[in-house]
Amino acid sequence: MPLSEHEQRMLDEIESALYAEDPKFASSVTKQRVGRPTARRRLVAVLGFLAGLALLVGGLMVDVEVGGLRILSFIGFLVMFGSAAFGMFGPRGAAGSAAPARGGSSKAKPGKSSLSERMEQRFQRRFEQDDH
Repeated sequence: MPLSEHEQRMLDEIESALYAEDPKFASSVTKQRVGRPTARRRLVAVLGFLAGLALLVGGLMVDVEVGGLRILSFIGFLVMFGSAAFGMFGPRGAAGSAAPARGGSSKAKPGKSSLSERMEQRFQRRFEQDDH
């Protein structure tokens, strides 16, 4: 369900206030943002998976055993597993691209008041407007 225009505006204000108050925390949170893997990462994962599959099948055709284990097939399985893990659990996208630029557009001043105080003031103003 998409956010309304008012909700999106409020979310943007909260986000900009967070960047203004604690940029170190905000940058650490955005670095961990979950997103879709890049096209290059997906391509590498698919190619690795296909190479592992070829090793797996090729290892069954070629009679190379070490201790009763078809080593090429085992290596193929490990390559397939590793490439799948690479595609699913690796770092996502560019860490810097998740954080929008927050130049001087923020109205929050570091020494003025905290985010919680401003939010409380806004709530009180709205509550008073509803009473009138």
